[in-house]
Amino acid sequence: MLNMKTTIALALAAFMIPVFAQTPPARDPAATPGIDKRQAMQQKRIDEGVKSGALTGREAERLQKREAKIEADKQAAKADGKVTAAERKKLNRELDSTSRAIHHQKHDAQTAPK
Repeated sequence: MLNMKTTIALALAAFMIPVFAQTPPARDPAATPGIDKRQAMQQKRIDEGVKSGALTGREAERLQKREAKIEADKQAAKADGKVTAAERKKLNRELDSTSRAIHHQKHDAQTAPK
């Protein structure tokens, strides 16, 4: 007959094996959650600029075109089922540049007519 310590050790081992056997879910190689979040925030900034009058219609139109290009580039990167590190870097550089443009346009002397 097994002693108490051996019985407890076997019981714990029986419960621990399934915990160690589980693997984390595979990450989708085409997922771009960080890029998606940045795009949404930039879109919000453009919308706020239009609403407040800090962006003229023409400025907002140019910024929207830049956002549309980023979206098209993202879809092209996802087309093969994997977004590579180089593709992510390119998308983030485009987002950085557009973010600076949004800031510049919102803080220049031009305002939408009231």
